[in-house]
Amino acid sequence: MSEALAMSPTRSLGQRLSGNYTLTFGLVLGALILVSGFVAPFIYPVDPFTIHPAHALEAPSAAFPFGTDELGRDALALLLSGGYATLVVALPAAVLAFVIGIAYGFISGLGPAWLDKLLMRLLDVFLALPSLIVLLFFAALVPQSNINLILLLGLISWPSLARLVRNEVLAQRGRDFMLAAQQSGASRAYLARVHLIRVIAPILVVNGTFMIGDSILTVSALSFLGLGVQPPQESWGSLLESALDIAALDPWWLILPPGLLVFGSLLAASLTGQGLLRLWGNGR
Repeated sequence: MSEALAMSPTRSLGQRLSGNYTLTFGLVLGALILVSGFVAPFIYPVDPFTIHPAHALEAPSAAFPFGTDELGRDALALLLSGGYATLVVALPAAVLAFVIGIAYGFISGLGPAWLDKLLMRLLDVFLALPSLIVLLFFAALVPQSNINLILLLGLISWPSLARLVRNEVLAQRGRDFMLAAQQSGASRAYLARVHLIRVIAPILVVNGTFMIGDSILTVSALSFLGLGVQPPQESWGSLLESALDIAALDPWWLILPPGLLVFGSLLAASLTGQGLLRLWGNGR
């Protein structure tokens, strides 16, 4: 009897997961994109920068599964290399923005009233600035490297998450478990680490998935404009820009794959976030 009771939560979770096709599809699509960026270059070990002049702008074939570009480079190798260059910037940038947003929100929500007002007014200034314009401005000023790009994206993308975390912290501060912990002498750091982070974890995870999709899109957009990942590296955005430059030659095999991967990344992040919301909503 006890064994059956112990297995019932697992079965309930399995049932919720099995019926959550949105989350399943989002996770599978996200895993495929990660594999294409980090694993596939080792499975398809072709130098993306090797030039084959006699095979320039060839359509997909057995020798070149995704065709070649205008220089005769293997488009599949370029796409896989571009995936790595995109993800190796977008993922750390999303993590940096995630950490800053959580820390700022906790400091504001758990701090004294005067500090909360000060930080919120400062946050209003950040949110009022057009983030894309600010991003383009600083991207044009700072030396262009992957590290600088990660720092730039991470330091600009956190304000919306910070406001969300602060509002959730304020909503939880007056609850009985928080008051009991405060009366027992718990510090603000302890409250954040032990109590609050567990309560708002679903919200953080869902918003974290959306931030990853936004980061990939932003890196691709900057690279498309020439302010993101720099040569000799290629990213999905720069590959798309190069393909559109010769759009008159109709190189569909160069245009579709990077565009579909950027779209697929956004779709994976969106579906995963929506699926997690549905999962936790059904579990309440």
